[in-house]
Amino acid sequence: MAHRRVFTREFKLDVMRQLEHKDKAQLCREHNLQPQLINRWEREQRDYPKIAFKGKGNLYKLEAQLAESQRLIGELYATNALLKKNIISLQEKQEEEKMLRCTQ
Repeated sequence: MAHRRVFTREFKLDVMRQLEHKDKAQLCREHNLQPQLINRWEREQRDYPKIAFKGKGNLYKLEAQLAESQRLIGELYATNALLKKNIISLQEKQEEEKMLRCTQ
């Protein structure tokens, strides 16, 4: 099994600086990198300039957890609203049945 390389923040920033003066293909050859990796580093630096390249691959873990929590909260609100409607509907049916029993 191949060992996964780990790049330091300084290395990534250095590659981004070199990208301003060199061609991406040339940088890939010099540093033995895949173009997709440099594309991802560019996107991270563009989208999150202050916190780009911090941590060990868990940079956006908190954001992902927050998004998942918000999705779950929305789902729970929708479920709660549906259950409330069902309760009201059942209560109305029970009232109707009581009225029918009383009239018979």
